[in-house]
Amino acid sequence: MTDRADASFKKPITVALTGASGAQYGLRLIDVLVAAGHEVWVMISKAAHMVIATETDIELPAQPQRLAEALSERSGAQPGQIRCFGREDWMAPVASGSGAPSTMVVCPCSTGTLSAVATGASNNLIERAADVAIKERRTLVLVPRESPFSPIHLEHMLTLSRLGVVILPAAPGFYHCPQTIDDLIDFIVARILNQLGIEHSLVPRWGEVGDKDE
Repeated sequence: MTDRADASFKKPITVALTGASGAQYGLRLIDVLVAAGHEVWVMISKAAHMVIATETDIELPAQPQRLAEALSERSGAQPGQIRCFGREDWMAPVASGSGAPSTMVVCPCSTGTLSAVATGASNNLIERAADVAIKERRTLVLVPRESPFSPIHLEHMLTLSRLGVVILPAAPGFYHCPQTIDDLIDFIVARILNQLGIEHSLVPRWGEVGDKDE
């Protein structure tokens, strides 16, 4: 398997899930990116696996190849469309600025990961991939899910925002009149897609919401 993106898919998007509540957002994002034809590079932290097991009825293996197979089956991905990398897979393309360029989304982003990225810790592949995105001036979107935010969290967000990182808290709106939990999930996923410049029809844009009296 080559480290270069498969030419049969649209540009790769890296999606990392870490140990904050809100695993549904990241899993839904993977599904939507696959449906849009993108190659998706996935990293799921050990804590995120625990959250997924707690918050959903989805069972995902930890071993990268088996994880890729499980996510591909779940999302209907084509062979090779989803690639998964382990915590210390330092040969993964996302570990170096000379690897294939990729936009990155950490969704959900734990406050621990937020701290590590803000301080350049790079203790695992997720943190290193985010560090690479920052130093290479690539798009990096962090989706923190915490409440309330402490001054420490806010200071880290400000530091990252000043570096060009998009801080997109998992705080869904209600102007689209959500009827289900899936509608709330799609609101955040839609906001992420907007930041990535990916067309979608998940949620109407402001001004496109129909008249509720019609």
